[in-house]
Amino acid sequence: MYGIFNDNFPPILDGVALTAHNYAYWLHRKGQDVRVITPYAPKAGEFINNAPYPINRYVSIPIPFRHPYRYGLPYADWAFWKNWRKMQFDLVHAHCPFTSGSLAYRAARSQDIPIVATFHSKYRQDFEHNVPNKKVVDWMIKQVVSFFEHADEVWIPQAAVEPTLREYGYKGHVEVVENGNDFSMPVEMIPPLRNEMREELGLEPDEMMLLFVGQHIWEKNIGFILDALALIKDKPFQLFMVGTGYAVREIKHKIHELGLDSRVTMLGNIQDRERLKRIDAASDLFLFPSLYDNAPLVVREAAAMHTPAMLLEGATAAEVIEPDVNGFLTPNDIHAYADRITYLIEHPDILTSVGEAASRTIARSWESVIDEVILRYRDIQQSYKLKHHKS
Repeated sequence: MYGIFNDNFPPILDGVALTAHNYAYWLHRKGQDVRVITPYAPKAGEFINNAPYPINRYVSIPIPFRHPYRYGLPYADWAFWKNWRKMQFDLVHAHCPFTSGSLAYRAARSQDIPIVATFHSKYRQDFEHNVPNKKVVDWMIKQVVSFFEHADEVWIPQAAVEPTLREYGYKGHVEVVENGNDFSMPVEMIPPLRNEMREELGLEPDEMMLLFVGQHIWEKNIGFILDALALIKDKPFQLFMVGTGYAVREIKHKIHELGLDSRVTMLGNIQDRERLKRIDAASDLFLFPSLYDNAPLVVREAAAMHTPAMLLEGATAAEVIEPDVNGFLTPNDIHAYADRITYLIEHPDILTSVGEAASRTIARSWESVIDEVILRYRDIQQSYKLKHHKS
């Protein structure tokens, strides 16, 4: 049995949670025995009841100022430990180095099996947001690095993520295993979805629909988007924002301060994946100037629906973008970003060809990713047996 471990999981939605879910979902679809280990979250029961694979959750508490995220307390959950003792894994895969990662490592060493760990996030930024003491942050980063050093194999979702892990102090080997996306449909179905959703959202035919999907936190560079749009608010566009996070109120205040109330609509957290797919299809351009993200799923999801993204030059997430071919890049400057949006508003035909290229080159399916993952899992298991059970 394969164990998928992560500190966040649906109904909490972020890129890593969706990645863990898709690993479990497609491993199950491919006939593999799989189980998810993750903290409890409100309304989790609804998701557990609908999931085709088993999920074991443990007690958790809210993380202050980081709604909807929670801190797991597995060692304080007697019922969880009763079930834990019955779980026998062949390989465990940790998508987070914290409480779920410690459980994955515990299972690996107690059951003498390999542990795979994927480095998804730029943890230092998260730590610095919550911890004002640099020495404490440095110590926390050392603990993260130590976790990955004890894994049998470390994965990253794209090659550009490696420098961040090296910067943290990790010196071991890494393997690139890409993320996929679960947004796909025949090309001929996209235009009807697009027209239907644009009408529902009240867009005029000549208005460009801009989209941001992600946590509503300042680390995502949302302020950069708003400052850029404030420079061109006389242009025909509407920005729709999907997500939630600690900065929602502050973002609303900034929208009002910049005079963008009639230009920006915050749709909140959308858990209905089909609805989000339609919103992606309706959009003309996906705005993602984040320097915080490593390999964001949302860019791949937009690409699957033929919506190209505009990122910043030098961003880790920009590795998959070939400028003006399958997406757009600008310098880290609000004027350059605003000018590029203006140019695309005035030359909308470019978006069609670039969106089509994005769908071909960026939007790999989770099914094909998991075919590769299964082969890698088996190789890791075999290598582990040869290394540790030579007799």
